[in-house]
Amino acid sequence: MLRILRIRTAVALSTLLILAATGAAQKKETEKAEAVGTPVLWHQVNIGSQDLYLGPGGTAMQPDLSNITFVERVKGGHNKKYKIKDGSGRVWIAKPGNEARPETVANRLLAGIGYETEIPYLVPSLTIPTIGTLKNVRLEARPEGVKRLDPWKWKDNPFVGTNELQGLKIMQVFMTNYDLLDLQNQVLKVNGPNGPELHYIISDLGSTFGKFGSNNLPLFFRLGRANDKPRAWNKAKFITGVKDGKIKFALTGAKNRGLFRDVTVEQGRWLYNLLAQLNEQQLRDAFRAANYSPEDIDILTKASQRRINELERATGERIAGRH
Repeated sequence: MLRILRIRTAVALSTLLILAATGAAQKKETEKAEAVGTPVLWHQVNIGSQDLYLGPGGTAMQPDLSNITFVERVKGGHNKKYKIKDGSGRVWIAKPGNEARPETVANRLLAGIGYETEIPYLVPSLTIPTIGTLKNVRLEARPEGVKRLDPWKWKDNPFVGTNELQGLKIMQVFMTNYDLLDLQNQVLKVNGPNGPELHYIISDLGSTFGKFGSNNLPLFFRLGRANDKPRAWNKAKFITGVKDGKIKFALTGAKNRGLFRDVTVEQGRWLYNLLAQLNEQQLRDAFRAANYSPEDIDILTKASQRRINELERATGERIAGRH
């Protein structure tokens, strides 16, 4: 009898293992099928006509704040986040705190020059039932029909070595993004005009518009880092020079993992040619959309223009060695 029981137990365990292996294989095949589509990181836009106040969602995606429904708390990350529904039934991820304003601006600047981004709006005051009234809340859209896939890696993606990816890297230094871990990136599967597209975006851009750390020492590299600090961003360094056709960036205290060693002058010029098309009003609108004060808008706008000019000088023909 004991022998029969042992045999039955062994058969049951074998069956469970087979089912588990089959389930894992099916899940892998499903994920592989879901990740089929045309990879898109950047697309050409008429930069001068972009609305950086309303951002990539425009008027069509503006949240309806007439009636807010609390859905659930969102787990993960270092900041409190809440899933809500607005008056029209659209789903949003609400994030208060010191990442809300810089993240709103960062997405607008990137979208304004053609990069795929999240769709965020900054709400100065938002009351969420059972949670309370929150100030400066970033609402990030979760549109129907858009599937969020796995994160993408800076060093392993379809765009390695392209102007588009290198330009996106430069923008992280431009905005002093000190958190460049792969887990901050996301692939969104959307229905494009010619079929499924895989949009490669940076989903978390909250660690921006402040300053990098004061050193690169193990365990201490975070010292001095800050985000959402207009005056600190105004003083933060951007480009330190050009050597052997490569741009040297100020990256002290950033989690950069050597991502910026191969950015060429030509790639920097490609990005400059995009940024140079943004006018002063567009830059002001991006910061105005994030509820910065008039004084801070002046500081941030002038700092943006100065950084664009700095990129122009670093990638100029004389410095690039073409004369």
